[in-house]
Amino acid sequence: MNLTLSQLTLAHTTYWLGTTTQGLAFVGRANGPANEWQTFYPQATTFLDAGGNQAAAQALTAYLQGRTQQINVPLDLSHGTTFQQLVWRGLQAIPYGTTTTYTDLAQQIDRPTAVRAVASAVGRNPLLIVVPCHRVLRKDGQLGGYRGGLTMKKALLTLEGCTFPL
Repeated sequence: MNLTLSQLTLAHTTYWLGTTTQGLAFVGRANGPANEWQTFYPQATTFLDAGGNQAAAQALTAYLQGRTQQINVPLDLSHGTTFQQLVWRGLQAIPYGTTTTYTDLAQQIDRPTAVRAVASAVGRNPLLIVVPCHRVLRKDGQLGGYRGGLTMKKALLTLEGCTFPL
C-alpha cells in the first residue's frame, strides 16, 4: 500500500493527512507525531508530498472553521476488518451536531451484543474528524475516550453545537 502524506496547519495546529489512490485514509490527531500513521498502516510505503492532499486539506479546513458540516472527499476505509468497516460506516451515519452512545451504535449496526467490539473498532478509526468518532459518548453520557484527546473531542462537539457533560 502506498500512502501519500502531507501536513495541514490551521491556527497553529498541525494535522497529518494520508491518502491512497482510493481516497483519504488517515487523519492524525492535532499536533500528533509525524509517524502516527504507522499505528494504522505499519506496512505502508509512504511518500511525503507537501503540496499533496489539497482537496482533503481544504475540506477539513472548511469543517474546522465552521464553514461546512460535511467533509465530502473520497475515503479509503478498505484497510480495516469487515467489522471495523461496518462500525465506521455507522459512524458516518451519525448526523452533524448529534451524539450517540457505543450501545446505540452497536444496535444501529445490528450488533447489539457487541458493544465492546464496537468501542474497539471506533478506537481504531484512522480518519479522525472525517469519520466522526468524536460523536460517540459513553452510555452514562460522559465523553469516553478519543484518540485525539478529550480537549479535541470537546472542541469538535462544541463546534457542532452538541451539549455534553462538563
